[in-house]
Amino acid sequence: MGIHDITARRSGGDIQSLVAWRGQVLLIVNTASRCGFTPQYAGLQALQDRFAGRGFTVLAFPCDQFGHQEPGDDAQIRNFCETTYRATFPIFAKIEVNGPGQHALFAHLKARKGGLLGSAIKWNFTKFLVGRDGSVLERFAPTTTPEAIVPRIEAALAAAPPAG
Repeated sequence: MGIHDITARRSGGDIQSLVAWRGQVLLIVNTASRCGFTPQYAGLQALQDRFAGRGFTVLAFPCDQFGHQEPGDDAQIRNFCETTYRATFPIFAKIEVNGPGQHALFAHLKARKGGLLGSAIKWNFTKFLVGRDGSVLERFAPTTTPEAIVPRIEAALAAAPPAG
C-alpha cells in the first residue's frame, strides 16, 4: 500500500483519498491548537501560500495524544485554524498517530521514516515531507520550523514529476 491508497476523514466529515494529491509535494503534520508549537500554523500557511501554485500542499492532522493539547471537536479545530491563522490548507478530523488506534497514514509515514529514538511520534507538529510520487522523503522534529524546511520543499518541487 502506498500513501495515495490511504483515506482519511476531513474535519467536515467527508472521507478523502490522498490520491487527490498524487503528483504533488506534501507536508503532512500532526497538529494541536493548544501547544507551544501552535504558532507554527502561521509558518505552515506561509508555505502553502508560497508553494501551492507549484504543486505543494500542507495536510494538517489534529491529534490529542500529547498533553491533551487538542481538546476541541473537529469543527472547533477547523474554526480555530481558519480564524486564528487563516489556514487554507486541508485540515482533517482528529486522529491518533501512535498506539493501537493510530491512523493508517501515520503508520505508513513512521514505517518509512522513523525518528531519532524510534518510530513513535514524540509530540505535536512532527512533519513528514512526501514527494510527488508518494515517497516519504524526510521527517522533521516538532522543533524544526516550517521556514527551515523551505530548501527541502524547493528540492522536492524541482525533482522530476512522476511518469504517467
